[in-house]
Amino acid sequence: MLPSMFMGAIALSTNKISLAQTSPPTADSRPLTVRSDIQEADQKTGVITARGNVQLFYPARQIQATAAQAQYFSRERRIILTGNVYVLQNGNSIRGEQVVYLIDEGRFIAVPQANRQVESIYLVSDPNLNPQATPPPKVPTTTNRPQSNNRSPRGR
Repeated sequence: MLPSMFMGAIALSTNKISLAQTSPPTADSRPLTVRSDIQEADQKTGVITARGNVQLFYPARQIQATAAQAQYFSRERRIILTGNVYVLQNGNSIRGEQVVYLIDEGRFIAVPQANRQVESIYLVSDPNLNPQATPPPKVPTTTNRPQSNNRSPRGR
């Protein structure tokens, strides 16, 4: 268990576990910051567990995430987020009950709740699409014009 003065925020290096108060990151380290209500670090297993209102920030990969729990497995170099997980990376997002992030592969694996689905939203650029060349959608219009008094009714 971490001392109480470190509860609530911990910075991790993807190469080793390090507390936020350690020396500045080197060129080969990429800090990962985790904020939560409670955090535990097990130096024997290399697993850090964060529980309650978890916020994860990984600027080197432009990743932000929220979850009920996060576990960082330093030896396997993977992060498991569980409980109403939302991950945002470069405008793309994924939601699920559990999301596993394989750090070395840069790959997400999302698992839904029972009888549910995961949701991903991706920004897709289309170089062939020119928004100015697309005409605006036609909106049907109706007009209720009063008849002009200048016309005489038929039959007169």
